[in-house]
Amino acid sequence: MTARYGPGIALLVVDVQNDFADPAGSLYVAGGEQIVEGVNAEVEAAVAAGSPVFYSQDWHPARTPHFVTDGGVWPPHCVAGTAGAGFHPDLVVSGEVIRKGVDGADGYSAFSVRDPASGHRSATVLGERLAELGVSTLVVVGLAGDHCVRESALDARLQGLTVVLPLARTRFVNLHPGDGERAVAAMRDAGVLVG
Repeated sequence: MTARYGPGIALLVVDVQNDFADPAGSLYVAGGEQIVEGVNAEVEAAVAAGSPVFYSQDWHPARTPHFVTDGGVWPPHCVAGTAGAGFHPDLVVSGEVIRKGVDGADGYSAFSVRDPASGHRSATVLGERLAELGVSTLVVVGLAGDHCVRESALDARLQGLTVVLPLARTRFVNLHPGDGERAVAAMRDAGVLVG
């Protein structure tokens, strides 16, 4: 696995948080806890090879149009400062954390957020950080494959990055039947190296 990392390559760990990766979480992704060991192996390999590691973290206000309680589609989750918003306790955190959804915006991608009222998109600092470090390839792991992982991978492709997605290091919500398969197809169509 160490061969996956090295100069010009970074690792992005997406939303391995208690509300997604713990069976008691408010938006549990089935099998989410099963990827933690593998994600940690990716972190260890990246660090050993000198590759930077970034972590995205949902960090919502208590009320947001993102939640079903305020007109959205998702149950309240990853509310700032709660245990559910914390990283899974077994996750090795060894890099910069990029918080998203902080101001109530839809924060699916680690690269950008979208105002739910106006639709306006704005960038997070992740793209700038990767450019500063001369990163050309991004390995993406985490939760969930059909939402935040997919959107982060697609945004990375739009920025011209080579994107590698090891399927064993993600799980899917499958809010609708087939969402996982459609997400994988969309990523492959965009040039994401899914394996």
